[in-house]
Amino acid sequence: MRSIPIVVAAFVAASPAGAQSWQEYSYPEYAFTVVFPAQPLTETVSYEVAGNRRVPAHVYSVRQNNGVFKVIVADIANTALDEMTVIDHAIRTLSAGGEVKYNIPQRIDSVYGRLVGVAGADGSRTTAAVFDYNGRFYQIEAKELPGRDGAADALRFEQSLVFTDGGSNRSEETIRALRQACPGTVGVPAGFDDPRCPRKTP
Repeated sequence: MRSIPIVVAAFVAASPAGAQSWQEYSYPEYAFTVVFPAQPLTETVSYEVAGNRRVPAHVYSVRQNNGVFKVIVADIANTALDEMTVIDHAIRTLSAGGEVKYNIPQRIDSVYGRLVGVAGADGSRTTAAVFDYNGRFYQIEAKELPGRDGAADALRFEQSLVFTDGGSNRSEETIRALRQACPGTVGVPAGFDDPRCPRKTP
């Protein structure tokens, strides 16, 4: 079962979803499934992960009247970049020209990453989760377009990502330490700085 941290309610307040044909799409070669509101466009691009390093990446995206829904999967197996470098670069890129409203741990089953909310200068709002997992960088991003009510769809999309191979990017020792650091937390926390965890550092 996946675990989603509580997000600032004012930023992702639910709104009525449009009459859209949401369907689950499976990508077994990259070990994930996700729900899109329509058949996604698929592109192969050169993607900058960090330190001016560019790698091959696949982008799956749908643009609707109220938002843009996107998944990026980049091959970082041979970059020698550590997780923090990759994740920090992704967050800086996502927040360029905007204001970070939250940046908190995220967990999907046993895969750990970060969840970010960005208010754009143009009035747009972006919710994105980023992960460094099994030699790949994953980014799921929902952007609410300016003046459009797309919060419910953005949240639905971001929460739909599932990794299907049953793996983890954390050791058993790290997961055990998370449990011990956050007594009373339901389930395993998404990180030591999880808002549900009383301790801020390990």
